[in-house]
Amino acid sequence: MNPYIYLRALKHAEHTVFCVEDGQKTYFDAQFNRYMAYSSGQQVKRSVLQTLTDNLNVPVAPITFNYNITSKGEIENKEPWSPCDPTHIDQLLGGWMRAKNTSGKNIKNESEEAKDNSVLKRRSPLSVSAMRPLHPLLAGVEKENLTFDRSDRPDNHPVNVRMAGSDKLLSEEEIEDFLNTNNRTLPRRTWIPDNKRTSGFFVYDIAIDLRTLFCVSTNQHEAEISKSMIGKLKSEGWEESENIFGKCLVLPKTERDKVIPALADALINWRITSNQSRTFSLMETLAVAISDNANTIASAIRAKLIDDGENPQAKPIIDENTGAKLFITLPCAGYIMTEGESSSALTDAVQLLAGRISEFYDKGLYKDF
Repeated sequence: MNPYIYLRALKHAEHTVFCVEDGQKTYFDAQFNRYMAYSSGQQVKRSVLQTLTDNLNVPVAPITFNYNITSKGEIENKEPWSPCDPTHIDQLLGGWMRAKNTSGKNIKNESEEAKDNSVLKRRSPLSVSAMRPLHPLLAGVEKENLTFDRSDRPDNHPVNVRMAGSDKLLSEEEIEDFLNTNNRTLPRRTWIPDNKRTSGFFVYDIAIDLRTLFCVSTNQHEAEISKSMIGKLKSEGWEESENIFGKCLVLPKTERDKVIPALADALINWRITSNQSRTFSLMETLAVAISDNANTIASAIRAKLIDDGENPQAKPIIDENTGAKLFITLPCAGYIMTEGESSSALTDAVQLLAGRISEFYDKGLYKDF
């Protein structure tokens, strides 16, 4: 059994925004000479972890934000502190990086965990790609002009007018005189030009390292957790064990049995939660491929260039014969020729994913890799 699980999912986005930067974050595809919309891996990962904590009805780990006030009275942004506590599920699965205060000053409020080690770092067992177009020709970026309009009830919305270079507000009489003299109006309306929106087929990939999913290393030469945290976890029932990376503590089975189904659901049914979008899209999942071989999921959900002339075209392909376990939803049939679509596709995918993760830990396979 491979200690990795690979997952690829295909989503359909319709005239929406899923990562804001100048309307919609984009990158340039040099081969097809097009700007492509994308959502960063960090945003996808955050959305997955948010769905996970929502499923479990637990809060995310408390992050401490640090600031210095300089001698000039300016506020200086310093590195935020993670609690480095794997009892917070988003920390255990999301990883952390925590450096000790190196300013040479004694910080009274610094926690004991921060003082315990110079550096604490845990690599996330979830490797998450950006969500990007299935093919450059199967997604696009459009621009539209928007308005912020309150012109239907002008008496309800005051207007302030200042002369350039002055803070003094013009009186109502001065405003009316200016408008009459210059034949102008002051509508309660603001234009917001060139807002980007995207539509098309998008994929994301996730690799799950089962060896470290619920295992936390106790090695203090390159520490993931402090000595005091090791004691805390042992007192809370974490199991002492060992894997290929050395001695470790393993999340108790009673906790794993709660987390695994919630995690499997989050990996497939997450939604972007921080898009600041003005235009809602379901961004429905069309297909999910799961395998222990990364190449098979790439083949199962792919695109094919069918015309490389002056007007090239691409065709999305869902292939059930690549070796990956493929789950096809009913909406997929509206865009791609398929035969195996099912109303229970996503539920079946969640069950398969949860079953494989549970098997790896219930059988103690994490010790063998």
